[in-house]
Amino acid sequence: MRRILPLLSSNHAGGRSALTCRYRCGDACFHEVPNTSGNEYAGDIIAGTLSRRSMMRTAAVVTVASAAGGAALTQNAPSAQAAAVPAAGAARHGGHGGGKGARGLRFAPVAPNTADTVTVPEGYTQNVVIRWGEPILRGAPAFDADRQTAEAQAGQFGYNNDFLSLLPLSEHGRQVLVANHEYTDEQLMFTGYDAADPTREQVEIGWAAHGLSVVVVQEERRSGKLTPVGRHWLNRRLTATSEFRLTGPAAGSDLLKTSADPSGTKVLGTLNNCAGGTTPWGTTLHGEENFNQYFANGSSATDKRYGLSTGATERKWERFDKRFDAAREPNESHRFGWVVELDPYDPDSTPRKRTALGRFKHEAAQPRLTRDGRPVVYMGDDERFDYFYKFVSSKRMKKGDGRAAREHNLTLLDEGTLYVAKLTGDSPEDVDGTGKLPNDGEFDGSGVWIPLATGDVSHVPGMTAEEVYVFTRLAGDKVGATKMDRPEDVEPSPRTGRVYVALTNNTDRGKAGKPGADEANPRNLNKHGQILELAEHWDDPSSDGFAWRLFLVAGDPEDPATYFAGYPKDRVSPISCPDNVAFDPYGNLWISTDGAQLGSHDGLFGVATAGERRGELKQFLTVPKGAETCGPIIQDRRVVVAVQHPGEVDGATVEKPASAWPDGPGRLVRPSVVAVYRKDGRDIGV
Repeated sequence: MRRILPLLSSNHAGGRSALTCRYRCGDACFHEVPNTSGNEYAGDIIAGTLSRRSMMRTAAVVTVASAAGGAALTQNAPSAQAAAVPAAGAARHGGHGGGKGARGLRFAPVAPNTADTVTVPEGYTQNVVIRWGEPILRGAPAFDADRQTAEAQAGQFGYNNDFLSLLPLSEHGRQVLVANHEYTDEQLMFTGYDAADPTREQVEIGWAAHGLSVVVVQEERRSGKLTPVGRHWLNRRLTATSEFRLTGPAAGSDLLKTSADPSGTKVLGTLNNCAGGTTPWGTTLHGEENFNQYFANGSSATDKRYGLSTGATERKWERFDKRFDAAREPNESHRFGWVVELDPYDPDSTPRKRTALGRFKHEAAQPRLTRDGRPVVYMGDDERFDYFYKFVSSKRMKKGDGRAAREHNLTLLDEGTLYVAKLTGDSPEDVDGTGKLPNDGEFDGSGVWIPLATGDVSHVPGMTAEEVYVFTRLAGDKVGATKMDRPEDVEPSPRTGRVYVALTNNTDRGKAGKPGADEANPRNLNKHGQILELAEHWDDPSSDGFAWRLFLVAGDPEDPATYFAGYPKDRVSPISCPDNVAFDPYGNLWISTDGAQLGSHDGLFGVATAGERRGELKQFLTVPKGAETCGPIIQDRRVVVAVQHPGEVDGATVEKPASAWPDGPGRLVRPSVVAVYRKDGRDIGV
């Protein structure tokens, strides 16, 4: 029997380096958990779904019934035909079977590896679409690592690309690429960087490297290759000093007013944009995640609940702009932690921070429509023991691209009801956090959406509506929402309406003084994470209840504490720390990882969600040393990923790089966007 893959030696969350923890989230996992409420904990529910489930995977049908006889989750067990799938060695080591698998996943899996490159399946190739620093605006200079300026960076592609969206354009062979730029790592950006004493120029370059990029890309006719169209009139950069507008029910609140903005409606910048979403009306949504790390000298109870530092920040921005000092501008941090909506087709528009969607560490925001055309947005709060949410608009989307329709649709996310999830397991008495399944053979249950606020009406006792929107975490605490294991991306399937919640990990679960196991998130000391699947009652996104169950428990397949929707575990790729998720045209779920703890670099995986191959998970690519896989976008002819923080390894600097990607030795390591496509020009995975 093959030995379980060795764990990485990192002492930080997942397989991340200390350098990543330091610059991306301000060492969030090494600070006190912000949620100290007494809510019951859903985080340990899923753990046990494993050993017992593996014994039952030959069952014909497993059903999770909803509490009120609503929608049910039905799983088809693998049939004899699944025996045609290549054996474990082939799946894990990139062997045979490239032509087999669920439609869209017919490629030979990439083996786990630590190569300093983007490794793709046999028969596929790739190109770097755009790198940090490439000029996209008119007048912006070519990138010069030794002569960086804030003015130049404001016209160039930003740093540490994360969420990506590709939107159609009425120009032959062209699309609009929108990218988030989550954070900066000054140690890998500047020669001779002194973290204790950054210069104003370095700080201002950092401001300009954050934010969003919009850039038109051209596709090559006979392949999936993409190249940027420099200086196109739609190209745009939004930075930490660009103007944004607060809209919705909390806009203008006293909680959002500052000395620079007594109106409480105008904000400079967007920070730590992680994942996001693309709306049916042609805009993009961008989640402000670990914004807390940019604000110094926090002191209030709400500052603590949101993780603000009580001292100086890592980047020392407060030395150069008082708005980053909570002691001098206590409300400035309240103006971050929102979902931003951007219209990529209007380069003169002001992006809007949608207060109706609540304020927390937004990982992503992906809408779907109700039957009568109202958008529903699912959202995760990426923190240990925090919650996941949805927003149901009170307005219907108007179809068409006319001016009246677009103006109306740009108001859809300002009016509606914000909810938080509470999950209940079917067999709480059987859960002990060891991975042992309950007596009913399933980690599953029902859930309710608890309303927090509708417009200017609060549903939370003791809190005004404005307080609910600005301090949404506290509202979740008060109503008893379920504590989860870092809910990150939450995506509804465009085919089935099932909602998939990526829960990355939580190594604090079950520690002394911390919540222990219950029935919605697995294992104590959870290193590898899991994915939850839920179905709204009656398949109605506006429903107030749902059924849920475990879809995937990550880790090495030879570990009994793993589960792949009942699919034979000797025929799947090992996976750790699911982060962003997306769907391909065939309804398969694609999963990017962050901080994998199985001895391999992070990667991108595809898994079938329906049919006899449900749970068949195959690795499509791995990223270079120190990098994280972000994005991703799966189109018919290409897969696009953001390769974030390559070379971000402990001890690495500009002078001592840990990676040579993407341009080889002697060149600065640069976060970049990569397109992967078949050499023969055919569709992905068919």
